[in-house]
Amino acid sequence: MNAQMLELMLQTELPAAAGGDRNAYGRIVMACQNTVTAIALAITRDVQASEDIAQEAFLKAWQQLDRLKNSTSFLPWLRQITRNLARDHLRGNSHRPLTGEGAEIAIGMAADPSPTPAEQLLRTEQEIVATEIISALPEDSREALLLYYREGQSSQQVASLLGLSDAAVRKRLSRARGSVREEMLRRFGEFARASAPSVAFATMVSSALMVAAPAASAAAIIGGGAVGTGAAGKLGAGSLGASTVNGGVALGALGSVIDGMNLQVVLPALLGGMLGCYLGGLFLLRFAETADERRQIRGFVFLNTATAAVFSLGVLLVVSLTQHWLPIALYSLAGMIVINYQCLVPLQRIMAPLLARSNARRGRAGVNWTYEAMYGRTGVLIANVFVVAVFAWVFLR
Repeated sequence: MNAQMLELMLQTELPAAAGGDRNAYGRIVMACQNTVTAIALAITRDVQASEDIAQEAFLKAWQQLDRLKNSTSFLPWLRQITRNLARDHLRGNSHRPLTGEGAEIAIGMAADPSPTPAEQLLRTEQEIVATEIISALPEDSREALLLYYREGQSSQQVASLLGLSDAAVRKRLSRARGSVREEMLRRFGEFARASAPSVAFATMVSSALMVAAPAASAAAIIGGGAVGTGAAGKLGAGSLGASTVNGGVALGALGSVIDGMNLQVVLPALLGGMLGCYLGGLFLLRFAETADERRQIRGFVFLNTATAAVFSLGVLLVVSLTQHWLPIALYSLAGMIVINYQCLVPLQRIMAPLLARSNARRGRAGVNWTYEAMYGRTGVLIANVFVVAVFAWVFLR
């Protein structure tokens, strides 16, 4: 992709990415991955570390896209993020490049046309060569040389990606060629091309975006999480406990998970809902007088809390596998049916004699209103309305 095409692509895709479009950002990753990994590799001289750093750089940029004022500043900003992360890696890493003798031995082994028992050994040997050559190059030439081989040996393309003039790139390439022998440079070119990130790298970054929401949509995600957490904690604690026992945990997670898989929001929602289940259980225990009654209630609370937790984690799994609304909705519907059944059948069977006794002592007939609003049909209805509202917010906004 030449400089003009890259600039046009960024102008088109960045606004969508800033709005939370992972596919748009995935296309940006694909266009920029050679540049980012080359910068990281030039600094760290370690292929695996360079890919890890590149992934972290893309994720960090994704989360901070709201800081970007215009598309032309994206690539310089991304380069700086990458360099900072790579230097941080070096400061925390004690590895040192091998001596020239070690590199010469590796060249001979890697150039041997006969097959070796382990493909991984060949890759390691090539990386040793690359490490030694990168260390021998002038520091300001390393990025240019790596990108030169990865971008089809176009100095103009390298210049646009690094924000330099074509003349400056040519000068750096010339200095690099004068620093190493021709044979080592040839081997380095082969290595630079072979170690360039593939489509699998962009796919891996796109998968990682599922757990890292962009700053542009953070407010909405946090808002969704707050609804889930607040509802789970508050409703379960007393005012409308059915929404907790009847799916508050799942909904707390669902509202945030579908819109970004932000685990920092999902975890409080999950914990808040489970706490709500526990507090709701304490309310139920007020009606128990015997050890057997308390055992039955505790058994229900444990089962219902575990079901809600499994439901929430299942939502995470389903969303990680597909972003289509139909399987997510079907899974959530199945989970809600199970939780509704628990509240309307076994719980009612446990609580019926306890409520009858409580009401008889109070001298009034019918079901205790507080219980009905929390765990009876009224509470279940409120919980299901809450479910529909969250789905409408997630899928229709």
